[in-house]
Amino acid sequence: MFGNLSYIALQQYWYVIVSLLGSLLVFLFFVQGGQTFIFRIGRSEAERTIIVNALGRKWEFTFTTLVTFGGAFFASFPLFYATSFGGAYWVWMIILFAFVIQAVSYEFRTKANNFLGQRTYEWFLFANGLLGTLLIGVAVATFFSGARFSLDGMNSVTWATGAHGLEALLSIFNLSLGLSVFFLSRILGLLYFMNTIDHGQIITRSRQALLRNAIPFVAFFLIFTTWLLLREGFAVDPATGEVFMEPYKYLHNLLAMPPVMILFLAGVVAVLGGIACGLLRDRGNGIWFAGPGTVLVVFSLFLLAGFNNTAFYPSTYDLQSSLTIRNASSSHYTLVAMSWVSLFVPFVMAYIFFAWRALNRKKIDEKEMEEESHVY
Repeated sequence: MFGNLSYIALQQYWYVIVSLLGSLLVFLFFVQGGQTFIFRIGRSEAERTIIVNALGRKWEFTFTTLVTFGGAFFASFPLFYATSFGGAYWVWMIILFAFVIQAVSYEFRTKANNFLGQRTYEWFLFANGLLGTLLIGVAVATFFSGARFSLDGMNSVTWATGAHGLEALLSIFNLSLGLSVFFLSRILGLLYFMNTIDHGQIITRSRQALLRNAIPFVAFFLIFTTWLLLREGFAVDPATGEVFMEPYKYLHNLLAMPPVMILFLAGVVAVLGGIACGLLRDRGNGIWFAGPGTVLVVFSLFLLAGFNNTAFYPSTYDLQSSLTIRNASSSHYTLVAMSWVSLFVPFVMAYIFFAWRALNRKKIDEKEMEEESHVY
């Protein structure tokens, strides 16, 4: 089946798979967003324990998806992986460190003889929620704004700045997406609390915090989207592979791919609908609108970055070093072999669905935390 597909079809197939994994990862950032409210929403020790354990039941989903996303990107588009991690390594090292301390914090927060103290690990969780979401948002923004690298004939990467990726934080455009992801993760975290926790004060504070985070999210997302659609983009000549700047490239991509436009608009409506549900209704089902909406919006942005003859990891230092779906992928043989493995993805998704339902069969309350033998 996969062996009969053309090389470009396999490349596009794997870009779609990677984009889907990245979209699911951003949805699962509700764990990171929720962690930034440990002290704001959790006013007492008991309330913080409820919040940490509500998130602790899901943090492994986020971590596993992050590893899967990185592994899929490495296997299908190794030149991107080598270029980004080999050049912008300070950004990725900070991101990886933030996720390492998250894993350590959940496992050691309540361990006996914990020499760092419980509060230290709670601050680690806060740091993971802040740095993990902001920096990944900034890193993804470089798919549209470009990075300062060049590749030689042997595909050896040279980074033009000593900051090695941290210079992306100086771009207002990049920060607008980074802050959008940060506030979106907080919104998803609040909606998750309202869906999962049975505690009147936590729910009340979550609903109050929802509007305070929805306003900056909408503002930063509007800035990013408007800027994206009006800026020059990195177009690729399909005949020669030459990369050139095209005015309104991403607006042209959106108009040239109506299904992507529909997915994007539907996702925006779903996210806003989820926020409205959280603000206006007592039922905690807002996460089931905002979550899928997040997946649709992020998936659409990934497709805008790579499809319709577009460089998905452009270089502003050496335009012809920009990476495209065609020049950054693995061989035909590797993509075919990996495609058979991708057939297991639906089974993994089914496992996550049933595991999620099993863990959320009953809302978390203070009584459960007192009786539970394993508490994060």
